[in-house]
Amino acid sequence: MTVTEAILAVQRMQDYIKANAEEKITPKGLSSVSYYSPWYSYRLFKALTGLTPADYVRRLRLSGAATKLKAGTCRIIDVALESGYGSVDGFTRAFFHEFGCTPREYAENPIPITLFVPYGVKFRSLRKENCNMENVKSVFVSRIEKPERKALVKRGVKAKEYFEYCGEVGCDIWGLLLSMDSLCGEPVCLYLPEKLIKPGTSEYVQGVEVPVDYSGDIPEGFDIIDLPAAEYLMFTGEPFEEEDYSEAIVQVKAAIKKFNPENIGFEWDRENPAIQLEPIGSRGYIELHPIKKAK
Repeated sequence: MTVTEAILAVQRMQDYIKANAEEKITPKGLSSVSYYSPWYSYRLFKALTGLTPADYVRRLRLSGAATKLKAGTCRIIDVALESGYGSVDGFTRAFFHEFGCTPREYAENPIPITLFVPYGVKFRSLRKENCNMENVKSVFVSRIEKPERKALVKRGVKAKEYFEYCGEVGCDIWGLLLSMDSLCGEPVCLYLPEKLIKPGTSEYVQGVEVPVDYSGDIPEGFDIIDLPAAEYLMFTGEPFEEEDYSEAIVQVKAAIKKFNPENIGFEWDRENPAIQLEPIGSRGYIELHPIKKAK
């Protein structure tokens, strides 16, 4: 078996678990999609994900349960049963072990918790340097306004982009951000202007946007920064297959580099942060860059 074959086998198991998250996941079921024996499938899965299939499923279901509890639309007993637990007591013990609070405590006060983000193994080795620029895609540009707001951010050390940031902070930070409310409905990655960079910290940070009058909790290790109202150009690439995300990012970044805002009466605003959104294949890769009226 080659390394590529092993990666694809585990990816098929991850895809199977995602598609059947609320069903009973068995060694036989995983074996049917990996095309290897149940025993060997188990070994492959643990070697490449760092988790046994059972632990992977448990963490995935508990994070799904936390999302439902935060929405406030389900009873705890219903969430417990949907998550594969036969009793509220068993669900409560597992939830507390994973997140450090009980389901009831979280439902009543949804504090930031680190949700499990199951990154596909076949995407981990892809880097933006290995991209094919032959199949040029369209990049759509629109102008939007963002209001005055604040951002809760986790700073890195020297990072200027995602891979460097993950090396400094860890990729699990995204799971924590997903548990937090954001004005734009999702976490953001910011390329900070010089005035917002603390000495010895990174240009690239991740966080959530919050109202200007935010008075909630600030997670340990986070900073809160002020962001003024600003106009942005939003660059959106075409939808892409998830395994092509690196190429999709490079395509959009190349379009941004070529774009001259002076052609529409603006110039780049170097006093506000650029914004990167999570690459999601169904909507295309998105970056927002601040602009101001040209002098």
